[in-house]
This record gives sequence, C-alpha cells and structure tokens, in this order.
Amino acid sequence: MPEDPESTLDALDARLLLLLTDEPRLGVLECSRRLGVARGTVQARLDRLERRGVLTGFPPALDLAAMGYGLTAFAVLEIAQGKRTEVANRLRAINEVCEVHATTGQGDLLVRMVAKNNDDLQRVIDQVVDVEWVSRTSTSIALSTPVAPRVRPLLERAARADQQTPAPTRQAPAPPTARWGGVVSSGEKEDR
Repeated sequence: MPEDPESTLDALDARLLLLLTDEPRLGVLECSRRLGVARGTVQARLDRLERRGVLTGFPPALDLAAMGYGLTAFAVLEIAQGKRTEVANRLRAINEVCEVHATTGQGDLLVRMVAKNNDDLQRVIDQVVDVEWVSRTSTSIALSTPVAPRVRPLLERAARADQQTPAPTRQAPAPPTARWGGVVSSGEKEDR
C-alpha cells in the first residue's frame, strides 16, 4: 500500500524542523532565508505540520536536574484490566510523573518519574502504589542517560532523502541519423 504523502516528511519539512530544533526562536522570514525558499512556503509547511500534529509547539528545553530533580526513575506497573484510562488520569495528578506509556510485555504501563533524592523518590513511589487499580510495581533508578530523547537522526535522514534517491534519468533521444536516398547511415535500408 503506498504511503499517504500527507503522513510523511519530505526533505524540506525535515530541514525546517532541524532548523527550528536548533534555533526555536527563529522567525518565519529568517527560516525562509536560511532554507532558500519563499516565506509563504515556510508558513504553509509550518501550518501543515501543526495541523498534522507533527509540530506541537515550541516549549523551552528544561534541565530537571538544574531544577532540583536530579533523580530519574522508571516504574513498570501492572494494573487491573480495563482500567488504563483511570490509572493514567490518577498518575497525571502526581506532579513528579513526567510520562506514562502503555506497553506490551511485562507490565501494563511504563512510568517515568523524577525526584529530588531517594527519600523523595520513596514518597513518589508510595503515591504511585496508592493509585487504585495498581496491583504491582517494579521501579528502577536511572544512573545516567547515554542516549537522551531525540528525533534529530530521523529528521537528518529525512532531510537527506532527496539527496540519496537518485533523480530519475531520462533517456536521451537517439541522435539523428543521416539519410541519403532511403538508406540509413548505418547502411541499412529504410522501411517505406
């Protein structure tokens, strides 16, 4: 089944998103200048990317450790069947819960949470365990983040896509042959 062109990024979309990833404060006019396209093209691309939900905003990048939350932990939760929405809503009410993902495999939900120290983490875990319909948890503390959340490699690949796909080559027309008295220059007789 062919891909829906609206659901994929082309090279210009990717280059625009890379530019805004690196410098989120750039205006449309400066983006158009750097990309070498019309201002209207950039604005139309941004509007389309927002409409499709690819571009969801321009929040500042924050360092949670610098804000006092130097500890990150992940908890795998087993929950009562059919209660994912209710549990997610209760987890959303815990300020230190940063993300919740529904998963396959061991457990039902994967929760990323932050804390100031071990005592604070215990408090957060206690809040998670107290959520109705949570039957079991297993928590791991992140020691480091060798690969931080990222999308840049995907954007870079999409930005190179038109460079990696060779342009279709057109067959050059055959050179005209000289014709003398019904004979093609190769010495063959011409059909009449």
